[in-house]
Amino acid sequence: MEINLGACIAALLIVILIYRWITRRNGYFHEKPIPSMAVAPLFGSTGALIFKKFSLHGFIKHIYQKYSNAKVFGLFDAMTPIFVVRDPELIKKITVKDFDHFIDHRPTFGDSENDNPYSIFGKTLFAMAGQKWRDMRATLSPAFTGSKMRKMFQLVLECSDSVTQYYVNQSKKTLEVELTDLFTRFGSDVIATCAFGIKMDSLRDHDNDFYDNGKKMMRFERLSVLLRMFAFKFFPSLMGHLGIDIIDRDQVRYFSALITDAVRQRQNKGIIRPDMIQLLIQARKGTLKHQDEKESDEGFATAIESSIGKANVSFNMTDNEMIAQAFVFFLAGFETVSTTLTFLIHDLVTNQEVQQRLYEEIVATNESLQGTQLSYDTLQKMKYLDMVVTESLRIRPAAAFLDRLCIHDYELDDEQGLKFTINKGTAVWIPTQGLHMDPQYYPNPEKFDPERFNDENKANVNPMTYLPFGIGPRNCIGSRFALMEIKAIVYYLLLHFSFEANSKTPIPLELRKGFTIVAAEGDVWIDLKAR
Repeated sequence: MEINLGACIAALLIVILIYRWITRRNGYFHEKPIPSMAVAPLFGSTGALIFKKFSLHGFIKHIYQKYSNAKVFGLFDAMTPIFVVRDPELIKKITVKDFDHFIDHRPTFGDSENDNPYSIFGKTLFAMAGQKWRDMRATLSPAFTGSKMRKMFQLVLECSDSVTQYYVNQSKKTLEVELTDLFTRFGSDVIATCAFGIKMDSLRDHDNDFYDNGKKMMRFERLSVLLRMFAFKFFPSLMGHLGIDIIDRDQVRYFSALITDAVRQRQNKGIIRPDMIQLLIQARKGTLKHQDEKESDEGFATAIESSIGKANVSFNMTDNEMIAQAFVFFLAGFETVSTTLTFLIHDLVTNQEVQQRLYEEIVATNESLQGTQLSYDTLQKMKYLDMVVTESLRIRPAAAFLDRLCIHDYELDDEQGLKFTINKGTAVWIPTQGLHMDPQYYPNPEKFDPERFNDENKANVNPMTYLPFGIGPRNCIGSRFALMEIKAIVYYLLLHFSFEANSKTPIPLELRKGFTIVAAEGDVWIDLKAR
């Protein structure tokens, strides 16, 4: 009996110690002059999101509106204190003016210093930190300039035309299509040719290995992946040291072999191709350098490169780091671009007057070509197409929030009395979805209205309130490529088809709930009607 009592007391003490360790920082915001959300053990302030009461976009919009009178408020993501910054001037300070205090993202899904060949995500540009990130950003940024996009545009056109002709050649005048499937296949083909140097046709060859492995890799809703994500949230360093990655090893082996073989063949046979593999080879050799280019209007949403990306550096890129950059290019193109296209086409389905005006611009552009092929520069000159894409990205940006890690204690002072310290090791969220749907910046924000971004109105948009590709030196390096891909396929499809709702079209469009990547809840069916 005494032994059992002793064991119970020991167990109780262990539980108390664990509870105190988990909740040791719960009072962190009590000494700050800002409001903060309630916090629960383990789940922090995001329990409603974890238990799928909200989509990620819905949650960010909800908390943004909840603290409508605050410039900054606090919450906990698991055990990490997060400062949610709502004020555009403070956003500019943190992401641009005082960037050196917030240079990194929070450690997630890998360790850049780990030599394990299966630990890939941590070696991507997104996950790198400090000077290593600076050097890699400067090394890679010349690969994403307008001049490089012009050279790669032909590859994107071939994929866009192939998808369109697949549907044009169908015997039915009205075709029922599921948008998520259509655009993940299109995105897969674009990434295959532009990042891996191989030609795929995923609509005609449904079960090709490249697409199948991509789909497996992107199934983040699986229990095994969710458990890994949970572990990374609490023990990122330990997971990194153990060589555990968010991506399954079978897919790492498959895509790593593709990249390694492509590089070997090009080096052995002297093959040169205008794609990302070629640019990575040049970057690794140190022959890809930044060159000043003539400024051109490549779309309102395009992220502007900072001085960090324009520096000429010497960076010794390892095999695994080279493979990782192609990986992140795949992840962004396969999921993010396809989801953005799904949302955009749905917006056109439910706003037929916008679709008609866009069609008229496309027809006029096509006629002006007089039988010649669409060029990158001609695509960029299509103002209404850019307005439509820009507005769709406002309503449902690919990232509901941006995150930054505080690497040095930072004294925040808005010169109007709000003053406190953001401590090293805490993090900042920039609530993109909340800003995009704030009526203070966008009147009647739920309405799909491309005129917000016409020549007259876009001059009045505060750049700190429109952040689909991030802000500051750590913005999205691939925004030009993503916008080029989105505009090209919309141009080709709308030239030959109208987009119509059918009985299976979800109206309104619901987003997947939970702490997951943004996506529609369920299938998104529409009709393609041949013109």
